[in-house]
Amino acid sequence: MQKNGQSPGTGAKLRDASLRRPVSRTNLKSVVPGLVVCLATGLLCIFASSFLNGFSALLMAILLGALWRNIAPVPQILDSGVAIASKKLLRLGIVLLGLQLSLGTIVGLGPGVLLVVLLSVSVTFAATLWIGAKMGIELPQRLLIATGFSICGAAAVAGTENVTRAKQDQVATAIGLVVLFGTLMIPAMPLLGSLLGMDDRSIGMLIGASTHEVAQVVAAGGSVSAAALAVAVTVKLARVVLLAPIIAGLGLYMRRKHSIEGGKNPPLIPLFVLGFIVAMLLRTTDLLPESLLSVTQNLQTLLLAAAMFALGLGVHLRSIVKSGGKALVLGLCGTLVIIAVATAGTLFFAPA
Repeated sequence: MQKNGQSPGTGAKLRDASLRRPVSRTNLKSVVPGLVVCLATGLLCIFASSFLNGFSALLMAILLGALWRNIAPVPQILDSGVAIASKKLLRLGIVLLGLQLSLGTIVGLGPGVLLVVLLSVSVTFAATLWIGAKMGIELPQRLLIATGFSICGAAAVAGTENVTRAKQDQVATAIGLVVLFGTLMIPAMPLLGSLLGMDDRSIGMLIGASTHEVAQVVAAGGSVSAAALAVAVTVKLARVVLLAPIIAGLGLYMRRKHSIEGGKNPPLIPLFVLGFIVAMLLRTTDLLPESLLSVTQNLQTLLLAAAMFALGLGVHLRSIVKSGGKALVLGLCGTLVIIAVATAGTLFFAPA
């Protein structure tokens, strides 16, 4: 029945419209505490890392987040802002990371080193998926672990989250495994290189081709020498470049899979991956001034440190235990595979 000339449902629409505005303002206010805490912690980690040689701000941030989550309760008021930091700030940081990658520098590694990078990523990715399938682990969990361990750790896990349609506890488990095994690799990879009689540049290649997280690569390479660190970071960034084609391939596969199953299609190539590619191409042109690159690098470090802290807050050790140990075993297998491939490749194609 109509009232005052209004059509049926008009009152409900007006009530909905009146509710949207205050909800929007409330949502905006709700994200501020979490964002402030994440950014402040990121700044604190950057400051502290300047006094702790070989201990990167990103690694420190994710460890602090994981410690807080598993030792003390995290106030619920931070949840909205932490969610923004773990997704939006992370993706913006990945885009800015592209400005640190020059295709010329990566090609300059030489065909042998590039082959090792390609094999480290592809063999680890494929082997982790295959082993996980044999263990009966769900596809999204396998994809997250395979991507994180083969490419660039937590950033790759978070970047692949939407494409794989993964659950939040699966994302947290994959990130927890990256933190666990990648941290163990910081002292282990330089030690392995020394035991095999490698020089500093070869150890740097071994570290960059095997270690999961960019921050962990910096920590491990810096503990050896400046020469090892330079090679390690360059080789690692060559692996990071493969993030774009891997996510694009996963997006295509998942679109086909879910179109058959009648589910909603995930994006083929996420917008932030396109931004990463554009940023990398811009850096390759050498048109950007060094002053701008320096500013963007500092901003990228802050954004990624804040995002790593937010991701650390999502790491529940209980979720790894609840997985029945399967995810932990898969993480160990993935780590051993990439170490084996990187070690063999470094012995055959040691950098000049």
